[in-house]
Amino acid sequence: MTLLFIIIGLALIFDYINGFHDAANSIATVVSTKVLSPFQAVIWAAFFNFLAYWLFDLKIADTVAKTVNTLHINLYVILAGIIAAICWNLLTWWFGIPSSSSHTLIGGLTGAALAHGGLSVVNLAVVGKIVAFIILAPVIGMTIAYTITIIIINICQRANPSRAEWWFRKLQLISSALFSLGHGGNDAQKVMGLIAAAVIVYLQDAHLVMETIPTWLHINYEVVSGKVSIKHIPEWIPLACYTAIALGTMSGGWKIVKTMGSRITKVTPLEGVAAETAGAITLFFTEHFKIPVSTTHTISGSIIGVGLSKRISAVRWGVTINLLWAWILTIPISAGLAALVYYVLHLLFITF
Repeated sequence: MTLLFIIIGLALIFDYINGFHDAANSIATVVSTKVLSPFQAVIWAAFFNFLAYWLFDLKIADTVAKTVNTLHINLYVILAGIIAAICWNLLTWWFGIPSSSSHTLIGGLTGAALAHGGLSVVNLAVVGKIVAFIILAPVIGMTIAYTITIIIINICQRANPSRAEWWFRKLQLISSALFSLGHGGNDAQKVMGLIAAAVIVYLQDAHLVMETIPTWLHINYEVVSGKVSIKHIPEWIPLACYTAIALGTMSGGWKIVKTMGSRITKVTPLEGVAAETAGAITLFFTEHFKIPVSTTHTISGSIIGVGLSKRISAVRWGVTINLLWAWILTIPISAGLAALVYYVLHLLFITF
């Protein structure tokens, strides 16, 4: 039970870090266009992160829990994965690199599971789908953002510039709120899936019958074709996860805000509306199909899309290429780090 408490605590710490690491996703454009001050922006984003608690079901949480076969791992696999994810998130935050907290977590779980039991313990179909959306999510965001920007420009070409900007500054509050909802519904659910997987593993290892399971650990799940499918989790899990990510968002992430808000391309209120709306549409779409995607990748692609609507040279491709390398390397580095942590735990402390 002690190890389970440690994992839950670290998972919520990761969720908090995810909040301030990915706060830039929700607030970068609204801050860079000076629609809101940084403090106002993080409060705004945190509120809608938490509001997602009442709006989304457990599709993403279920997919994350299926990343590895919870029937054939132990709690130390999850512990190693979450430690690696926290380390990589803090490192990339320190250097202002907008890497994906989602892929860090997936990479950590996958690497620890591989170290524990090889490929048979990893659900390659789920991991493959997540890896594919490293490319697809920003491309979808970029395409939608480019399209929205062109449509808006054509509709508003005869509008009074100052009045149009006033309206887009107001609309950006709505678009950033929608993106924050998507962020909360997507990213907090990944930690819910992690905690749910840890509880299921604990119950399997402890061989507890339903009558002896504490009420706060009651998780409704079923095993289909050897894979666990989550149906219901205790209310404290989503409440704790949404609270942690909202508090993390309120802490801000100013280094990454600078990268996202101005270094990729200069963003106007009109373009901020287009980018955030495109990002929100992409997140809602992928969540509907139970695909965990990176909010970082999604908004980055959307910002590139609005830059391309002006001209190709409006996008700072040197910065974009550096981001792309960070995206590609996140999963393998996190996986390698998690495997290393797992082996260290195995050698120094535990006989699994």
